Amino acid sequence: MIITITPRKLQGNINIIPSKSQAHRYLICAAFSDCETQIICPAVNQDIEATVACLNALGADIQRTETGYDVIPIKAVPTKATLSCGESGSTLRFMLPIAGALGVFTDFILEGRLSQRPLSPLWEEMERMGCQLSWVNKNTLRCAGKLQHGVYNIDGSVSSQFITGLLFALSLIPGESTLNITGMIESKPYIDMTLEALTTFGVMIDNTKLKGQFPFHSPKIAKIEGDWSNGAFFLAARSLGNNINVDGLNALSKQGDRAVQAILNAMANFIEIDAKDIPDLVPILSVVAAASKGAKFCNIRRLRLKESDRVQTVMDMLQAFGIHSASDENTLTVYPGIFQGCTVDSANDHRIAMSAGIAATIANGPVTILNAQCVAKSYPAFWEEYRQLGGTYEQYLRK
Repeated sequence: MIITITPRKLQGNINIIPSKSQAHRYLICAAFSDCETQIICPAVNQDIEATVACLNALGADIQRTETGYDVIPIKAVPTKATLSCGESGSTLRFMLPIAGALGVFTDFILEGRLSQRPLSPLWEEMERMGCQLSWVNKNTLRCAGKLQHGVYNIDGSVSSQFITGLLFALSLIPGESTLNITGMIESKPYIDMTLEALTTFGVMIDNTKLKGQFPFHSPKIAKIEGDWSNGAFFLAARSLGNNINVDGLNALSKQGDRAVQAILNAMANFIEIDAKDIPDLVPILSVVAAASKGAKFCNIRRLRLKESDRVQTVMDMLQAFGIHSASDENTLTVYPGIFQGCTVDSANDHRIAMSAGIAATIANGPVTILNAQCVAKSYPAFWEEYRQLGGTYEQYLRK
């Protein structure tokens, strides 16, 4: 899908969609609980649906309702399963250790760039502790064997998702295990969200020690809070002069992207932003930086391993708008400038597409966005809500 936006200020109220990160975690916990759970999650996306499909393939019965999901937990674990992860890195990295903990012979089907995103050192640690991992083909990963309880070691500098996956797995494996995290921990708030989810479902964690506690204890009803990662687009739009009131965000949330508000407040001047715990904010914050005094983003190395090489695609997006930026291995510097009308290739990356849409509100000419449908990965209603706020665009399908 291609859209061409006629620049116009947005105005009105927006109620932010539920947190994708929290929904993944609560759905997984509910699937391994002792009774049915009602999860209040009024809006979903492709990534959440991928996790639902994987859990159903492992024996859960998760049905979509008007308010969210009804989750009937797994009663019998299959011996074999095929799990379709779509392009969701969270789904793959959470479900891979879970399949290993259950001892299910599993084929994971991957789409897009997912097969290119790193699985080391999780891969090596799972093999050390009892699993055998192999590539059936370039888009199919096979997991055989079964993880054993014991002492696990994982480098925290690659992805917090590896740690989350192991926290789920060790909570399912009979016996006591210890998870030792070495190195610098990236995106620690996401680990905190995992611990919060496990605690909500009655899992007791003693420092780094976990005991297999399957089944977990369901709270019966669990509400997914608003998503700061996606709320950041409209908070940024407001900072760019759009008259938007943003509702539905928990100021006390454990989501790391809650930091966006404080960062936006500081961007009246050139600032240095540490992206270690907030990598998903870099695309939209780069837009705000260019519209104000500029900014330098540090610890961006992992952005190259997202749905796109997000360092390059952010720079390409900015360049299309006429904005200068520069990068090295671990920093990105964005310079102030005037946003020109242009064509932006989203590189099929939802955060690039949405960032370009917000940038279009301050552009001096029409903005065309290629592959605009990619927002469905995290925010399927983005363009519809953009229009409800007064955004004007034409859309058509590429022939």
